[in-house]
Amino acid sequence: MSKPSVLSKFTQPLFEWAAVRYQAMVGKELKKYGLRHDDLLDPTMDLDVREALKRIPQAEIEARNQRIKRAMDLSMKHKYLDKEMQAKQTPFKSYLLNDLQQVQTENHERATLGGKAKYNRQLP
Repeated sequence: MSKPSVLSKFTQPLFEWAAVRYQAMVGKELKKYGLRHDDLLDPTMDLDVREALKRIPQAEIEARNQRIKRAMDLSMKHKYLDKEMQAKQTPFKSYLLNDLQQVQTENHERATLGGKAKYNRQLP
């Protein structure tokens, strides 16, 4: 393992500080519309996300669709959720990440062993 450079010792805390601030800013914007971070993953552009969505319970898919519809409605009306509702939102509570990581692991293992892809990886 190599030693960290002098420059990285100074820049690492700066990057960590910026990451925390950026995550707070993204969370604030997601709360305005009642979205979660996983809702932003697009199943039409990432086939792994599509496969992971097939593995989660139907109730979770319905909740995701409802959050997306509500966000689109609020956006079209140029409004945000009430402050009370924004306080109840959990933008970084993940419901898809574990399944997505499992799908990616399976695809990596399949590629490593030389097997055929489970699904066509071409996008529309």
